[in-house]
Amino acid sequence: MSDERPTAERHVPVLRERCVNLLAPSIERAVEASGRAVVVDATLGMGGHSEAMLRRFPRLHLIGIDRDEQALALAGERLEEFRDRTDLVHAVYDQIGEVLEELGVDGIDGALFDLGVSSLQLDERERGFAYSYDAPLDMRMDTGRGMTAADVVNSYSEEDLVRIIRMWGEEKFAGRIATAIVAARQAEPFSTTGRLVDTIRKVVPAAAAKSGGHPAKRTFQALRIEVNEELHVLERAIPAAMDALALGGRMVVMSYHSLEDRIVKGFFAAGSRSSAPLGFPVELEEHKARFKRLTKGTEVPTEDEIKENPRAASAKLRAVERIRNRSAS
Repeated sequence: MSDERPTAERHVPVLRERCVNLLAPSIERAVEASGRAVVVDATLGMGGHSEAMLRRFPRLHLIGIDRDEQALALAGERLEEFRDRTDLVHAVYDQIGEVLEELGVDGIDGALFDLGVSSLQLDERERGFAYSYDAPLDMRMDTGRGMTAADVVNSYSEEDLVRIIRMWGEEKFAGRIATAIVAARQAEPFSTTGRLVDTIRKVVPAAAAKSGGHPAKRTFQALRIEVNEELHVLERAIPAAMDALALGGRMVVMSYHSLEDRIVKGFFAAGSRSSAPLGFPVELEEHKARFKRLTKGTEVPTEDEIKENPRAASAKLRAVERIRNRSAS
């Protein structure tokens, strides 16, 4: 069942003010230098963060990217008053380089990533992202292409199911769950989330739910990541966005589980340290760090923010700024 409320009422952006404030210095610097700034919202969703930036900075041009056409349409309605200052693009966020090239943009002043499943995708029951109600077993962020979660659970070998549930879901009962899925699909292929949840619930000890949450939570995360190739996409997208940043440009990333955060942390750490060989007597210009980290470790939402938007509870924010010119890197 679709939610008919206006987009702004359906979507509370996670850490909105903190994200905008972190990007503000690079936007203001670019406007002062050239009259305008360009920021990429690489995970546009329903456009909450983008709306806040466009409203605060009248000389900002925003490029919004999303693989979900429904999200793009809703964001377009929300951002209609800013249509002269926006380019909304249907693409996966690891295509940021191609998107910028097509738009004739050479260097950006900011980039924002709000990773994971969006509020829209969770709220639209027919998308099959949630384990709390019965729905078609889909989980595709772009419903126009690619395999569904049903394809995965009905066609992957037991060994491959164990691998993805353990690796992407960090689920210690992966073996039990995969065995149960394979046995159940022999009687009838899976087509709904409800039947999958029931199958998982039967083999995950009740005691595990007390500390780990819903017994299907980790398996659903694993299936979603596999269907959308989320971590492989992220491993390409983060360095692409970092490369696109102009001098003084800033990048903010919010992740929602340890696998995402580990990837982001790795790229940010590598970019913010010297590449000089160990024991090298002099740090040459080309060895100097290209970025500086703006956050000490990760930042998390306040209790008030979590109360306003419970889905923000697991958010972890990291940010960097380019401090050495791209041409010198």
